[in-house]
Amino acid sequence: MTVIPLAGSGTKGEMMFEWLGENWWALWLTVFLAFSVVEMLTLDLFFIMLGGGALAGLIADFAGADFWLQIVIFSVVSLLMIVFVRPVAMKHLHKGPAEQRSNIDRLIGQSALVIEAVSGTSGLVKIGGDVWSARSTAGVLDAGSTVQVTRIDGATAVVASSAENSPR
Repeated sequence: MTVIPLAGSGTKGEMMFEWLGENWWALWLTVFLAFSVVEMLTLDLFFIMLGGGALAGLIADFAGADFWLQIVIFSVVSLLMIVFVRPVAMKHLHKGPAEQRSNIDRLIGQSALVIEAVSGTSGLVKIGGDVWSARSTAGVLDAGSTVQVTRIDGATAVVASSAENSPR
């Protein structure tokens, strides 16, 4: 004798997985929203590219594609966006005059005052009103000297003496 379970007789977990198996779009939407939140926190234009792949997976689900194909579409679209779209977007993001640059990009080229002697591995400089850890590109820079920021590496300003950067 075969017993047929009544509708709704499974546990909540089983019913949730059954619903998810029939509605993959909800998973893709959740993945897209998660990548969007992470992108807002990092501002690196990487996770938004993955979010674009998740939207492609969502569209594939609405078009009736199998789940394995949705994963392939997500992977391919994400990879293509990272390889082709992100570099162009990053170039446009960092383009423009110095007064339009923001945050760390604005510090590059600024003068800084050496507070604690700067060597190739450590030191402190004051850029504007902020004190930064610093390292030198060549030699030791004495406290009290004026230097120029050549780049920012994480939370460290890479500096060179102003004489090295002046046009000859």
